Amino acid sequence: MDNVNNTYVAGVCNIGPAEIKARRRVGWGGLAVTLALWILLLVVSAAPLWGLLLFIPASTGATGFLQAALRFCAGFGMRGVFNFGDTVGKTQNVEQAAGRSVDRKKSLRIMLYSTMIGAAVTLLGIILLAVW
Repeated sequence: MDNVNNTYVAGVCNIGPAEIKARRRVGWGGLAVTLALWILLLVVSAAPLWGLLLFIPASTGATGFLQAALRFCAGFGMRGVFNFGDTVGKTQNVEQAAGRSVDRKKSLRIMLYSTMIGAAVTLLGIILLAVW
């Protein structure tokens, strides 16, 4: 479902171009930190369990990319707000209770997917540290 009108649709789209761009920057930042940390762990020959440190930046990067791709901010969905304006963070309230409920469910799915991706990247990082 593509929201070409840049309007709020419960459970589908709660952010516009400025917010999407911000989420994409978070995704790239999380990816960069994950890779830099993994390289650092390799260079210092860290024990594989140090790879657990990869979880937070990997999950953060996944969250940013997922939110940008889905045009949906999990934090906004949990708070019952949306933003299609040019100013990042300037929100409006979702008035309908049913819309807020649908948004919370979508937010929880995004958080679950981000956690799963972060866990998978972390496990891969640990395995690669162990065999490197």
